[in-house]
Amino acid sequence: MTTSTKHGSKLHKYIVTKVSISDNPDLKGDWLNVFILLLLYTIQGLQLGLTTAIPILLQSNKNVSYQDQAVFSLVMWPYTLKLLWAPLVDAVYIKKIGRRKSWLIPVQFIMGSFFLYIANDINELLPETGKPNIEKLVCVFFVATFLVATQDIIVDGWALTMLKKNNVGYASMCNTTGLAIGSMIGSVWSTLLTSKDFCNKYVRTTPDTGGIVTMEQLLYVWGIMFMSITTLIAIFKKEKDCSLEENHVKLNTFQNYRLLWDICKLPSVQIFAMALLTVKVGFAATDNVSPLKLIDAGVSKDDMMIINTSMYVAKIILPLIIARHTSGPKPISLYLKATLIKLIWNIAFIMLIYYTPKLIKMNGVINIPTYYYVILIVILSIQEILNYTMFVALLAFYSRISDPRFGGTYMTLLNTLSNLGNAWATFTALGMVDLLTFKECSFNPKNDCSTLDLQNICTIDGGDCVVTVNGYYIEMVLSTIFGIFWYGIFKNILKNLQTKCPSQWLVNYVKQPITKNSKNVFTITVT
Repeated sequence: MTTSTKHGSKLHKYIVTKVSISDNPDLKGDWLNVFILLLLYTIQGLQLGLTTAIPILLQSNKNVSYQDQAVFSLVMWPYTLKLLWAPLVDAVYIKKIGRRKSWLIPVQFIMGSFFLYIANDINELLPETGKPNIEKLVCVFFVATFLVATQDIIVDGWALTMLKKNNVGYASMCNTTGLAIGSMIGSVWSTLLTSKDFCNKYVRTTPDTGGIVTMEQLLYVWGIMFMSITTLIAIFKKEKDCSLEENHVKLNTFQNYRLLWDICKLPSVQIFAMALLTVKVGFAATDNVSPLKLIDAGVSKDDMMIINTSMYVAKIILPLIIARHTSGPKPISLYLKATLIKLIWNIAFIMLIYYTPKLIKMNGVINIPTYYYVILIVILSIQEILNYTMFVALLAFYSRISDPRFGGTYMTLLNTLSNLGNAWATFTALGMVDLLTFKECSFNPKNDCSTLDLQNICTIDGGDCVVTVNGYYIEMVLSTIFGIFWYGIFKNILKNLQTKCPSQWLVNYVKQPITKNSKNVFTITVT
C-alpha cells in the first residue's frame, strides 16, 4: 500500500493491494526462516531480560533508593516511544543491501559492541559493595534499549516478507516464543548463575565463592554471540527484494508520519488513548514496587527469580487458554472484568507485604517457611493470570478495530500508547515511594534518615532508621482509589467503543474510480 499527497490539501491517496493467502500454511522451504526469526527475537529478549533483572540486583544490594529505581526505569522509554522513529526505519534503506538488512546489520553490531563495553565496566556499574553508578547505568542501558527497540522494528517488518505469505501467521509465534526464551535467559542467567547462594544450594556439590559464571563473562559471551550471528546473517541470508512484486509501492517517510497523525485525529482513537494512558496507574505500585518491597522484607532475589522463571510456563500457556474468551465481539468486557478484579487484588499485596516480615523472620533471623512460598506463588500466579487476561483482551480489541489497510501502523500506535501509559505510571510509582515515606533515627529524632548518608550516620551511632509512615501503603491506597475512579469513568465509555461501527475506527475515505492505470485507490479525507 502507498499514499500520495496533494500540496496544500488534506487529501491523501492510499493504494491497497489485495493479497491472496492460503488457508493451509506449509513450512516446507520456510523452516530456516522460522529459525532465523526465532533467533532474532531471542536476541531481542536477551537484552530486555537483562534490563528487567537490573532492578532486582540493585534492590538486593541495599544501596539504592526507590528514586534511584525510578530513574533506572527511564531506560525502557525508547522501547515505549519507538513509533517516533519507526517510519524512518521503514522508509530509508540501501536497496543493494536490503530494506531490513540495511538497518539490522549495523544495529546488531552496535548492540554486540555495547555488551562488550558493558562487560568492561560492569563491576563499576554494579559493584558488590557501595552505591552503584546510577547515572552511567541509565545512560548505558538507555542506549542499549534504543538499539533493541530499533531491532524490534526491523525484525517485525522483515518477518512479513521473510516468510511465505501462507506462513506469515508463524511470525507471531516466533515473536512471543523468542522473546520469552530470550527474556528468561537474560534475567535468569544474570541473577541466578552469578549468585553464590543459588549456585551453592542448587548447582555445586562443594560450596565456593561467587556464582558459576560472572556477569562480566556472560556479557562478553553475549556480545560475541550477537556479532557472530549478525555476521552469518549478513553473509548467508539474502533478503527478498519486494519491490519486484506486482503493484508494490512503498510509503516515504513523510507519508508514514502523516498516516500516524491522521489515525491520531480520529475521535474514537483519542478517547481510547486517554484510557490506555491512565489505566496502569491503578496497579503501578502493585506491579513495580511490591516485588522490591518483598526483597526489602527479606525474600532473596534468587527466590524471586526462581518464582518468576516458573511464570514463563504460564506466559506460554495462558494466551492459548484466554484466546477463546477474547475471540468474540466483546473482548473489552473481559478486559474490564480483569481490571476490576486486579484492583481488588491490590488488597492481597498490601496484606502480603505487611505480614511478610512477621512470617519469614524468627528472633530477627530470616527463616522462610514452606507455607509462605505457597502463599507467595498463589498471589503472584493470580496476578500473572490477570495481567495476561488484560494483555490478550487488549490485543484482540486492537485486531478488531485496526484499519486493515494500515494494520501494522495502527497496531504499533495502539501498543505504543499502552506502553507509554505503563512507562510513566511505573516511573511515578517508584519515584513517589520515598517521598511518601517518613523515617527517624531511633537515637536522634532530628535525623530523618532521608538519605543514605543520614542512614549511615544513624547506624554508626548505634541506632536504627525507624519507619514512622510507610509510603508504600499510602501509594497502594491512592493508586487503588484512582483505579476505582478510572473504572467508574471508562467502564461504559469502553463498552460503547467496542460496539461502535467499524467505520468509526477507519480513516475516512472516498473511493475513487479505478482506471486502467490505477488499482484500489482511496482518497483519505481527515475531518
